[in-house]
Amino acid sequence: MASPELATVIQILRSNPPLGGDTIEEMRASMDGLTANFARPEDVRYEPVDAGGAPGEWTTAPESESDRVAVYLHGGGYAIGSIQSHRPLVTQLARDARARVLSIDYRLGPEHPHPAAVEDACNAFRFAVDSGVAPERIAIAGDSAGGGLTGAALIALRDAGGDTPAAGVCISPWFDLTLSGDSMKTKGDADPLVSEDKLAVMAAAYVADGDPKAPTASPLFADLSGLPPMLLQVGTAETLLDDSTRFAERAKTAGVEVDLEIWDDMIHVWHAFGPLLPEAGEAITKIGSWLQTKIR
Repeated sequence: MASPELATVIQILRSNPPLGGDTIEEMRASMDGLTANFARPEDVRYEPVDAGGAPGEWTTAPESESDRVAVYLHGGGYAIGSIQSHRPLVTQLARDARARVLSIDYRLGPEHPHPAAVEDACNAFRFAVDSGVAPERIAIAGDSAGGGLTGAALIALRDAGGDTPAAGVCISPWFDLTLSGDSMKTKGDADPLVSEDKLAVMAAAYVADGDPKAPTASPLFADLSGLPPMLLQVGTAETLLDDSTRFAERAKTAGVEVDLEIWDDMIHVWHAFGPLLPEAGEAITKIGSWLQTKIR
């Protein structure tokens, strides 16, 4: 049963939509503004870095082990979002996963369509390896579009034939840019954040003249064999619910170890609403514990 705080969060989202503005530039500014007043904890270190060609930031908490790394890919429909917008979530992940987290500002559409973001994500992983961390001590994680990008990066790195990460974590992931899941419509009234219309605009900005079913654009349609263990977390009040359930089914059929967690009543990337929502911290804690079992 969901906490009473969930109703308050949903009411806030419906009365004051967080992504204000009519243009992508305005939405980018609005999303970054949501965390503009985030007070950086005094015990956490934030270090800017060039992560293989993309702007990056190392987040290191007192709990972080230097040789355990999570590369984090922010959400935002491949068109908005940044290191800044996801810094609170990443900070908590660094604590709970007992890892250093490398966030990157991967290139966004429409200025940089697919596969630019995939290239940046793969290069960030290689940067972490080149910095001296063993590949088996590195995971890739992300939320929403960043969750889809996590799947895409795992596929691209597998196909490249070099080092690959130990695990992947996908939070409310967007795996299908064709928007073919039934939950696009059946969960439309329940989801206060993500609509089919909004996703269609983002998909067009990211794919441009490309194929929305390309394996690293929509990992749902890819060959998933040979991917590392994956954790998927999704809520029952999400238009993207079926992206996770269908991906998990296809991945398991391909022999991938997949842990699919479906959280009752939770909304898109509820992890971002701590400390307002108890389930936000609970979900990140579960991710952290899972990562510790995969990156030993």
